[in-house]
Amino acid sequence: MAAAPTSTGHEDPGDAPFDDRLHRALARRFGDAIRLEIIGEPSMGGSNHTVLFDLIDGSARRRLVLRRETYTGLGNPFLPPENQYRLLQVARNHGIPVPEPIFELSPEDALGRGFAMSYIEGETLPRRILRDREFAEARPKLAAQCGEILARIHAIDPGDVEFLAGVDDSRDPIAAQRDRLDFYREAHPALEVGLRWLERNRPQAQTPVFLHGDFRNGNFIVGADGIRAVLDWECSHFGHAMEDLGWLCLRSWRFGSHEDAVGGFGKREDLYASYNGENAVAPEEVKYWEIFGFVRWAILNVMQGYGHVHEDRRSLVFAACGRNTAVIEFDLIETLLGRLD
Repeated sequence: MAAAPTSTGHEDPGDAPFDDRLHRALARRFGDAIRLEIIGEPSMGGSNHTVLFDLIDGSARRRLVLRRETYTGLGNPFLPPENQYRLLQVARNHGIPVPEPIFELSPEDALGRGFAMSYIEGETLPRRILRDREFAEARPKLAAQCGEILARIHAIDPGDVEFLAGVDDSRDPIAAQRDRLDFYREAHPALEVGLRWLERNRPQAQTPVFLHGDFRNGNFIVGADGIRAVLDWECSHFGHAMEDLGWLCLRSWRFGSHEDAVGGFGKREDLYASYNGENAVAPEEVKYWEIFGFVRWAILNVMQGYGHVHEDRRSLVFAACGRNTAVIEFDLIETLLGRLD
């Protein structure tokens, strides 16, 4: 447990231990009497550093989650934390289940860019969601719940999130992937095949909608009652509505339960039926965006491997992502050949 830190008045706050800096940030907002207890770091994600902590004020204890930016500079495909915070506010105002945004970090906090949000009890680890008895009653409901939530996200007025118009993926998602792959200067013939196929088979244009951008198993909190909150809005942009559905059905997010195309827990029919009714979904367009998803996911893995080898983001997880690119490329080619669903 972190007590109030002592200070000589001369030290650089950025040189202080992380716990002390976080305590000071909390004291500025909630008063000097508060105490801090760090619970842990539950995520190995590549775009944010996540810290779970308790804010203690007298006998009151509130659990919060701090999300800090970890990837900056050229080639960064993620929204800055201030925009993620705004998206949480918009989503919450529209009744989307998300954690409550609490406060944004400021420069005087010396913690980088990020924000704090409420903690919601539940599970995010896909293999537990797919296999633990605790979620046996929830699993049959998840595909329909996904369709309902996505329909509500896509119905949000783009004017409420107009800052997303400048995101590369909002302008042209295929060109955005091409530019990222070119930036990393690696030869990936399978991805070149995928990009060419996507360019030649673009679906008919439709009015762009607000997309979550990374809606999948692993990015929502699940309880015994089903989905409790949607997380990880750093890839949001405008685009074709079926892009979010195709991403959700990507083979990579089934975690071995390939017989259930929707996140490894549900059927396409349940997802499609709950998404504004059967007529709202064209299965062939969803399939197109699954192919797109393979290309995009592979390039994100190239990015992480590149960061491990060429930048200062050395990590066993990022190195494994670089190796994982070949697995995704295999699934891409097999799906294009009609051998995988």
